[in-house]
Amino acid sequence: MTAANLYERLVRFPEGSRATLPEQAVRDIPANGLRQIAAQALQSTGDQVVNAKTVLPWLFAALGVPAALVGLLVPIRESGSMLPQAAMVPWVRRHRVRKWLWVAGSSGQALATAAMAVTAATATGVAAGVAVLVALAVFSLSRALNSLASKDVLGRTIPKGQRGQITGLATVLSGVVAITVGVGIRLLGGDDVGPLVVLLGAAALAWVAALVVYAGIREPAEEPSPARGDGAGWAARSVALLRDDAAFRRFVMVRTLLLVSALSPPFVVALAAEHGSGLGGLGAFVIASGVASLVGGRIFGRWADRSSRRLMIVGAGTASAVILLFLGLLLVPGARGWTLLYPAVYLLLALTHTGVRVARKTYVVDMAQGDRRTEYVAVANTAMGVLLLVAGALSSALALLGAEVALVFLALLGLGGVLAGRTLPEVSVH
Repeated sequence: MTAANLYERLVRFPEGSRATLPEQAVRDIPANGLRQIAAQALQSTGDQVVNAKTVLPWLFAALGVPAALVGLLVPIRESGSMLPQAAMVPWVRRHRVRKWLWVAGSSGQALATAAMAVTAATATGVAAGVAVLVALAVFSLSRALNSLASKDVLGRTIPKGQRGQITGLATVLSGVVAITVGVGIRLLGGDDVGPLVVLLGAAALAWVAALVVYAGIREPAEEPSPARGDGAGWAARSVALLRDDAAFRRFVMVRTLLLVSALSPPFVVALAAEHGSGLGGLGAFVIASGVASLVGGRIFGRWADRSSRRLMIVGAGTASAVILLFLGLLLVPGARGWTLLYPAVYLLLALTHTGVRVARKTYVVDMAQGDRRTEYVAVANTAMGVLLLVAGALSSALALLGAEVALVFLALLGLGGVLAGRTLPEVSVH
């Protein structure tokens, strides 16, 4: 079967979608699409292991790392990959071909993950925690480069109406791997750190494979953007973009409110921790994450191509509803001992978050062209890095009163996302 035939079996082509690309890029769509699906799937597979919400906290517990360092995992992982992006834009714009930036970012992630594996095998306590956090910081900075470059390459090589499906199919493939890994963890059980060391090593190899695949993409070269002559630095331009572009500003606001699906799962895991049993307990959450990717990737990919705006709205509302239902069930006598309740709720939230991620990625790629897209992605992610720290700090402070209080706050955040999402313009093929 040729690449074109396989791609046509996997991806639906809306009428006239190819017209959004230059003529010379159209013939490479199938091969480029398949390579991006494979590379993103390999990257997502690694992400299932280097997971600051499940696997890394479990690793810290096994290595005897103090709880104070555990609280730094999610902020470093999430904000570290977002905050520097606006500052990177001038440098990214000087490159005619952006795929090599993605390759460089994947190299950094592979090396950082390998460093985590070595640390897990050789150190314990505070030293292990600090070493893993430093490696995670390098990982996140490398991921910032991937995030910027991938949107540009996707926009240059894949037309509107197919981009969400590319992300969705990659998510499905990573879900299959995650389920396999989760089942393995469940079967191994115990408290030995050895299986996690092996998993981290395999994740590093997944990023090496991803960069090899991605390097084969045929990306149309574009002339570097001229340097801005207004004397304004990247920070001033970022503020100006948020101030002057109302549609973009609304998107950033809505994306902030969508944090309900990203920040709530760790609190569900925290509530479940007292009922867990070593690696077996972790396996249930890894399986749930994989099922969410497997089930949601393809469905949400096609939905995002029809209306990424509507998918964001539905995702925010669903996440809030799941949280409120979960909190209601916890009021039932004896419900806190239902060990299946926590993975089930985590599955629903992970499924919702899969839809939200596919939707927001598709929306920002579809709403702009060329280097304007680069700027949108960078400024949105840098703003989100700041807002994530604020929202994370608020939810963490509220968690001092109980994880349930933090979950109520996040549910209200999601309901605000439903209202704000309705003000966004439609940018997808529909």
